[in-house]
Amino acid sequence: MLVLDAAAIRELFPMKESIELMRSALVAFSSARALVPQRLMLRIPGGDAYAVMPGYAAPSPDVPHGGFGIKVIAIKPDNPSRGLPVNSGLVLAFDELTGRPDAVLDGATITEIRTAAVSGVATDLLARPDAATLAILGAGVQARSHLEAMAAVRPLRGARIWSRTEERARALAESAQDYPFPVSVASSVAEATDGADIICTVTGSVEPVLRDRDVPAGAHVNAVGSSFPDKRELTEELVARCSVFVDSRSSALAEAGELVIPIGRGAFGPEVVLAEIGELLLGRSAGRRGPDETTLFKSLGLAVEDTLSASFIAHRARHRGVGQEVSF
Repeated sequence: MLVLDAAAIRELFPMKESIELMRSALVAFSSARALVPQRLMLRIPGGDAYAVMPGYAAPSPDVPHGGFGIKVIAIKPDNPSRGLPVNSGLVLAFDELTGRPDAVLDGATITEIRTAAVSGVATDLLARPDAATLAILGAGVQARSHLEAMAAVRPLRGARIWSRTEERARALAESAQDYPFPVSVASSVAEATDGADIICTVTGSVEPVLRDRDVPAGAHVNAVGSSFPDKRELTEELVARCSVFVDSRSSALAEAGELVIPIGRGAFGPEVVLAEIGELLLGRSAGRRGPDETTLFKSLGLAVEDTLSASFIAHRARHRGVGQEVSF
């Protein structure tokens, strides 16, 4: 069995290739070639959570390294104060022929990369072609990976970062000086989003941080940070104004607080979700219909994204002689 750590995964799974693989994962899901049950989530009093996410994708020409895998992950909201990411865990990939465990990989790093890559797919489909100004709300690992993903799908002219902890926003901006556009720190959400074409919320906030009045007409929003039915980053007025797209319709209507809370109050119905991103890729639904339309991608994450990533990375690692083989 192959063991791969965070450093190896970053070397083997660059963002542009991850974006292309996530296109295949989203197509596999929306075309029913992937089996992804609702994830099992244990929520612990105090805010911690543990999740188990199994997934299977049948091998195909566009997904040659399919098969079964499972992600087991711990969510620790206090970890940033310890200098650690919120998420930590493992992804286990199984051999498609024999069913034996084939590879175990650092789950936090796969999550970090593939989550931003999926937002990259959605942004490429939904943001205006001339979108050039980025706002990121949050300054953790997902802020860093989303900056990379957004730069991979649009020729950005500038990015602004806002965080409730200004030092973290400043540290991220200073670490991003190699990008061919300025990355600056905003003192407020409104300052970050003023004139923004693309907005990524990666805060994990319990209460909304992005309001309707802070989002310019025609912007595209990736709402990523909240993944529980009782938490949300966006106000219901903003969601109601947007054309809403998701990775999984069933998961979003069960777990996305941006949808669950207003639907429960009768603000709007499930029909607010226009399509899955995979349905756009399959040509079954239209995306953006005009330059002034405000689009929203609500991301929750799918196990098939993790399992396909793990299989792809493990195959490449063996080809390059990277990682440690352990007798099983």
